[in-house]
Amino acid sequence: MKKRGLIFALTGVGALIAACGGGETTVEDLEEDGVVQVGVANEEPYGYLDGETATGASTEIARAVFQNMGVEDVEATVTEFGNLIPSLNAGNYDVVTAGMDIQPDRCENASFGDIEYSYGEGMAVEAGNPLDLHSYEDIVEEDATVSIMSGANQVEMFEDLGIDEDNIQYADDIPGNIAALEAGDVDATVMTGATMNSAMENADTDAIEQPEDFTDPEIDGEEQVAYGAAVFRDDDEELREAYNESLQELKDSGEIAEIIAEFGFEEDDVVMDETTTEERCEG
Repeated sequence: MKKRGLIFALTGVGALIAACGGGETTVEDLEEDGVVQVGVANEEPYGYLDGETATGASTEIARAVFQNMGVEDVEATVTEFGNLIPSLNAGNYDVVTAGMDIQPDRCENASFGDIEYSYGEGMAVEAGNPLDLHSYEDIVEEDATVSIMSGANQVEMFEDLGIDEDNIQYADDIPGNIAALEAGDVDATVMTGATMNSAMENADTDAIEQPEDFTDPEIDGEEQVAYGAAVFRDDDEELREAYNESLQELKDSGEIAEIIAEFGFEEDDVVMDETTTEERCEG
């Protein structure tokens, strides 16, 4: 797979880069500084370190969008998913991105850009699938235990499905989820479908598997599909609008579809006009 790395995106998990500090950030500020600071989650295929360089679908979208805006140097920092919005609001980044699903509670704490792409869910179980688990609903019905990344969408999904909270084990990152399942500490682990595919490739083990005939969860009669977008501070309206305009140009040209294809997504995953950020924030 071709990797289009961002510029000098070194960090360990949880490290922070001081950006502009408090106050509004404008496109003019970024052009004058010549650099934009981007926080990305440590979750393949959305954002991760490839050697000493950050890459991933969301990471590379941000790179292309900002360079199309005339900001050439995109410095990306890989951190834990749960750190992204707090670190953004603390002024450590100008924008954060991770294919983060637009949810009403997240919209209360930051401002999402336009939707970039959509994705479904995924699950892994012990080899042989001894509990015959094929959905999130099965996990709840069988009183099974599950490992979920802290702060991920799946936590709320399982709460809505009525899981016993004691049956959820939290991990800081995706490798932690996989390790919990491999060790037999849980009966299953869940994450987005694209993340699961990458995680299974990296796991290289016969101890776990993705169940056949997996179905996405349904809550209140609605299939759960996530819609990922970049996230900005509430004050940075000008920056967000400029990003949205540049993003749309790259959607129209087909470049966004080309970028995400490198990371296992389909052209149809690019969201054009069917669903909006405003609709997702309203719930």
